[in-house]
Amino acid sequence: MNRYEQFRQAATSQGIPDDEIDTFADQLRFAVWLSGARAGERIVGREGGLPRLPVGTKWPTDGDGYALPFIASIDCAALPRAEGLPLPADGSLLLFLQHEEDVLDPFSSDEQPEHARVLHVPAGTETAVAPLPPELEGTNSDGTPLLIPERELSAWVEADLPDWMGETDELEMEFRPDYVKQVFDGLKHFDQLCDVVDGLWPGPGNRMSTIRIGGHCMEIGGSDSPWHEMATANLKNRPQAGLDHADTKTLSPIEAEEHRLIQQWAPLAQFYTQSDVHYGCFLISFEDLAAQRFDRMRSFTMFSE
Repeated sequence: MNRYEQFRQAATSQGIPDDEIDTFADQLRFAVWLSGARAGERIVGREGGLPRLPVGTKWPTDGDGYALPFIASIDCAALPRAEGLPLPADGSLLLFLQHEEDVLDPFSSDEQPEHARVLHVPAGTETAVAPLPPELEGTNSDGTPLLIPERELSAWVEADLPDWMGETDELEMEFRPDYVKQVFDGLKHFDQLCDVVDGLWPGPGNRMSTIRIGGHCMEIGGSDSPWHEMATANLKNRPQAGLDHADTKTLSPIEAEEHRLIQQWAPLAQFYTQSDVHYGCFLISFEDLAAQRFDRMRSFTMFSE
């Protein structure tokens, strides 16, 4: 029985109507959380250090030829499976990001990010540890090292609900998009459904993840969400974006496009950087993720202050 079936069975046993269970299940996602490995845990990747690149492949660089700091290597075959998240069955994902530059780069929905990269190295590929480029021997402007200290990672699966579900008082909901209000208004057993999720997947306690794959996009700081930024860029480049994906009598074009993106895209990786005020967020459509088109990833580094 997969996790969605577990949720539906538990909610049905409490007499919650099927239509509410379906609506709530549409908001429920599962994410793979990674953190520093503890003794005896399965190693699923490594944070920091030097990447193993395919032989003959150069270290990824930005548009000016400067090497991008290496974030982590993730072993896809070793990861636990999360429902609804079509990650590669094997091979490694290599994450690169220069957060100080990425946060300043205007967000674009149609171009590969200049200061971020994701590489998928297929299983069986001949690789070698890449030598550290000279420009990564120093520090960021805040004094944090460009070469992140290496540590092994373990992983587990967590149930994940959108951030708005944790803040549903009347004042907070007043400032939410109309599509959120519509969902919330239809969930008469909202608290009970949340309790079902908490009962099935109580969480890791005080253990924090440093990298999250899948789930929902976290809301960091006071800036607009990545979905809003991407929707704005889409409407600027394609004025009809969003109009074919929702009832425009009840949703504005920007809300309709934002709603579509939330449904069709997922965070490929969200992670803390070495900086105290920058948070990395790589986004990808489910379609591109399933097809392993990682060059179509989009990056949105969030500023937490």
